[in-house]
Amino acid sequence: MYAVIKTGGKQYRVEPGESLKVETIEAAVGDSISFSEVLMVADGETVKVGAPTVAGAVVKAEVVAHGRGDKIRIIKHRRRKHYHKEQGHRQNFTALKIIEIVGA
Repeated sequence: MYAVIKTGGKQYRVEPGESLKVETIEAAVGDSISFSEVLMVADGETVKVGAPTVAGAVVKAEVVAHGRGDKIRIIKHRRRKHYHKEQGHRQNFTALKIIEIVGA
């Protein structure tokens, strides 16, 4: 069984027992959260596609950790113009463990 959920402006394909990193969610480590914005639920041969969401479907997850991703280096350089600019960025994330998928 798997589902497609939407969180943080992105869509994720999730299965029970799976771990994933999503955009930062305001919840403490150890809290359980539920995603009601489920776009699709598949269980074997049956597939339910929402328009836009599947009514009554919920994905339950547990917050494992909060952190920051790897540093991304942004470098801008113009040759022969004495222009060189460097910048870095680290994106915040929340690590989740999917507990169960409740499909309608």
